[in-house]
Amino acid sequence: MIKIGAGNLNEVFEELEREKGISKEVVISSLCDAMVAAYKKHLRIKEIANVEAFLDEQSGEIGIFKGKTVVESVEDEDNEISLAEAKEIDEDVELGDEVKLEVTPEQFGRIAAQAANQVLTQRIREAERNLVLNEFLDKKGTLITGIIQKVDDRRNVIVNIGKTDAVMPRKEQIPGEYYKPGNRIRVFVLNVKETTRLPQVIVSHAHSEIVRELFELEVPEIEDGIVEIKSISREAGYRTKIAVWSNDPEVDSVGACIGPRGSRIQTIVGELKNEKIDIVRYSEDPVEYIVNALSPARVVSVDIMADDEFSHEALVVVPDDQLSLAIGREGQNVRLAHKLTNWKIDIKSVSQMEQAETQNVSNYEYEEEVVDESVEDAVDSEELQAEIEEEMSQQEIDEEDIEEGGISEESEVEE
Repeated sequence: MIKIGAGNLNEVFEELEREKGISKEVVISSLCDAMVAAYKKHLRIKEIANVEAFLDEQSGEIGIFKGKTVVESVEDEDNEISLAEAKEIDEDVELGDEVKLEVTPEQFGRIAAQAANQVLTQRIREAERNLVLNEFLDKKGTLITGIIQKVDDRRNVIVNIGKTDAVMPRKEQIPGEYYKPGNRIRVFVLNVKETTRLPQVIVSHAHSEIVRELFELEVPEIEDGIVEIKSISREAGYRTKIAVWSNDPEVDSVGACIGPRGSRIQTIVGELKNEKIDIVRYSEDPVEYIVNALSPARVVSVDIMADDEFSHEALVVVPDDQLSLAIGREGQNVRLAHKLTNWKIDIKSVSQMEQAETQNVSNYEYEEEVVDESVEDAVDSEELQAEIEEEMSQQEIDEEDIEEGGISEESEVEE
């Protein structure tokens, strides 16, 4: 047996479990496997049967043991042992039993110890990686709190989320947001990628699901299932639209999200750094839903242009003074309404619609004039054709008369 630790190793294993979260059983198993690998390397043998290592946790000693089968006549010395020799080890042994013999080399040198250390380190790293991977795979799609560590050269924000550091790429950051190291931040776990070292966790501060998680935390009716979040559209750092629906007629879905004196929505807006949030009522009626989604703009009318499995299109008419509000800055309001409702929305003002209708009437009158002229031209063409045919018929009659006159003159001459 080889002494690898002073005193009781249980304290070491417990400390390792607290720091790395790796159980004692995993550490012992990894250590024994490492010693077997070092033993094979020492003997320069890749494969050897019935060899295993045992660790005495109390004494801190570890040894290599090989199993041999008890037989009457030994034919294979590497795997068999005679009954007489086995009795010296254990008096109760019988034929066919397996006896463990210690084969630990007397000079289990530095190279073997280094090999054992490498294998042990690798096993611990694998166990730690699997532990982190399993933990954050369960947290994928949820909101977690971390501490900003730094911003690297590629402008990626490194966030410590416990047992590992997460990466927040630039596209998942809020435009104009300053990420100061040491500040606490709530992020959404987008993905977990396996790597040769620790798993890489990708997080987002601009994902629309962050808004959903915040509402679920602040609004008890949503957590209880009384109020449902039907859809969310977000342009991080600027504006968010969220459609809610109440399963209880006595509970106002919008009022529940706003809270008493706006306390709930103010907390969420503060968490999102004063990002504007529009809470609208969901409706199964597309006209009503579109009207709600375009708030705070007032709507005159909504015409459904297409509603099938291939497209959803609607024409919305708003007052002239509401056109810019309905469209929003750089089209933001109508763009968010489109994402929220999944309807293609074309917005026109009342004056634009009147002008379009006037132009359509003018085009209709012009088409009628063109038709009338075409009819007159057709009539004139028919009259002209009739005159031509009449002249041709008259010409044929005159030619016949001339031919008949010539024949009679010849007859007179002959007579």
